Amino acid sequence: MENIVSHNMMGQPVTLMRIFTIVLYLSHPTDSEEQVQQFVIGEKGQNATLQCKDLPVDALSVRWAKNGVMVVTQNPSELLAHLSIGNNGSLQITELQYIDEGLYYCETKTPDGSWRNQSKIQLQITDGPTNISLNIKPATPLKNGTLFVKRSSSVFFNCSSEAYPSQNLAWIVEDAAQDNRDRASGSKSSLEFSISNILPSDQGIYTCASQNTFSMRTVNKSQELLVYYAPESHPVCSWELGKEPSDVLFICSWYGGYPVPTLDWHEVLEETVIAKGPMVNTSQETERLDVHVNRFILHDGEEVKCVGHHLTGVESSCSFNLKMPYPLGSPLVTALEGSAVTLSCTETESLPPAKTVWKHKDNKVINNTSKYIISESKPTYTLTIVNVTKADEGIFYCYSENPLGARELELYLTVKTSAGRGAAVGVLVSVLIVIIGIILSVTLYSKRDRICIGKYKSDTEYKTASK
Repeated sequence: MENIVSHNMMGQPVTLMRIFTIVLYLSHPTDSEEQVQQFVIGEKGQNATLQCKDLPVDALSVRWAKNGVMVVTQNPSELLAHLSIGNNGSLQITELQYIDEGLYYCETKTPDGSWRNQSKIQLQITDGPTNISLNIKPATPLKNGTLFVKRSSSVFFNCSSEAYPSQNLAWIVEDAAQDNRDRASGSKSSLEFSISNILPSDQGIYTCASQNTFSMRTVNKSQELLVYYAPESHPVCSWELGKEPSDVLFICSWYGGYPVPTLDWHEVLEETVIAKGPMVNTSQETERLDVHVNRFILHDGEEVKCVGHHLTGVESSCSFNLKMPYPLGSPLVTALEGSAVTLSCTETESLPPAKTVWKHKDNKVINNTSKYIISESKPTYTLTIVNVTKADEGIFYCYSENPLGARELELYLTVKTSAGRGAAVGVLVSVLIVIIGIILSVTLYSKRDRICIGKYKSDTEYKTASK
């Protein structure tokens, strides 16, 4: 945003046709105190009138000299056509030029034929300030003309203008609190300064003010400068499950930058944009992009990415891989009638996290009762059945569902009765007796030679003893 304004020393706009006349008795920078009676400032290209003061009533004629050289009389001169003498003896100069600057004398001719000096006027020609220019670099322009720079960079400011005979230049900064600060000043044709490690507090409207030291005419040129910075952290990807299991809200947030970033949600595999921001949402936070999706546009195993773009050129992203649920557990469970049994499953694969419930063989969801106790300590889900009966025997399901789909783990519960337990014990005893008999038979058979020899020795000893 650029603005050029011209003012005088009182803060009022300057009219180009206005001539500044300052009467400085007994004072002038180039002539003695006795010479100068009046000091007049005229703007280059404008008109000026020098008054011949105390004009005698009996004056026969009036003439004007400049720097001791006669320049005009009441007889028009073709050489100096822009000079003329008015009815009251004043010198009228049109379209002032630098050559018109000097010490002017007003002389009147008396009835006795002599010439008398009436007025001595110093005419000072001023010009400008003009061609004021302002440069801030390195800076990037926006469409509205505002410039921005990156935080922590070094920025150089330069302004220049042309003024005659001299000028004062100043850099003034108006910050967000509308406080004005002077950053630099000088009297040369240009003025520059720099800021190293520029901060957000340095942004504001920078004005180069140029003032002509004689006419006090002031021209300002302003430029708005913003300091941009990207968030220091990476974007954060998260999600919220909807009311329906097939719906999900993907949330991408990237806070801490100025101005706000542009956020894009992408399905990486298909390389298509899901949604693009900034956009208006329920929270109306432009640093956060929410997108509602359902399983009809999502695919198991694909990567979903949120990419943040900032005007400073910084780009950052976050992502996650979508996965369907996959519950795991022991599919076969046996329980004794009248006891309590716990069925369990784990689900660690799903993203977004699945909602897991227990279902019975009739596919109805099991709720917490005195009969069924459900507990959840993610990723483990348990169902405890109290006072198991034969009616509880059958199929149970660990059912997990997320926006990508649903999967279930089938568990079969077998219930053993008390009679069945006694029969089982009898069978076990019989099996043990058979095993013991087999072991004894094998042992005796393997030692049959020793048994026979021992018997022969015993018979022989008996016979000998009998004889």
